[in-house]
Amino acid sequence: VVPFVALLLLQRRPVAGRALLVTGSGCPSHGLCRSNVQEQTRRQVAVLNATAQELFSLYLKCQGEPFSSESDKLCNPAGIFFPAFRVNRTSERKEVMVAMYKLFAFLNASLGNITRDQEELNPTAKELLERLHNTTKTTRGLISNLTCLLCKNYNIFQVDVRYGDSSKGKSTFKKKQQGCQVLRKYVQVIGQAARVLLPHLSPS
Repeated sequence: VVPFVALLLLQRRPVAGRALLVTGSGCPSHGLCRSNVQEQTRRQVAVLNATAQELFSLYLKCQGEPFSSESDKLCNPAGIFFPAFRVNRTSERKEVMVAMYKLFAFLNASLGNITRDQEELNPTAKELLERLHNTTKTTRGLISNLTCLLCKNYNIFQVDVRYGDSSKGKSTFKKKQQGCQVLRKYVQVIGQAARVLLPHLSPS
């Protein structure tokens, strides 16, 4: 069993890993939640949704050929793992929150992989690196808020999360390709996630 305080630390791991979904008395005091946690979560999801396509486009530009001209082929995410996102607006709020946690925990770990690779492969691409860092910062804040909401509202303090493969040890081409596949899928999913989550966080 993984303690609550380790939840966010787990999200930094850019490799496969799992933590069990558990309900019980392990949640800390609800006082850890900010008073505006729902509104803050809404804003974070909206920001990620608004900037995802720009991040993907900039990433492609910085990788050069053949990624710039053959992105449909090379960035097809069909061959990579990405968390299934099967909830919709009619799903129960608890189910939506758990699905969101899985999605953004995976994304946070993947962004760690991508940022590390780009710092190595494109150290002068300052705008791309800044966008990656900003997206990671927003994602980590979102995970923190989702953790709080799951604990406060449902007494869930551990969520089953599967992470993607690390790109360490892969060739330059494979590192670039893995990054563009993940970001391409992210663009496809984040819009759906925003449409599903935001109504569940609307003020009562």
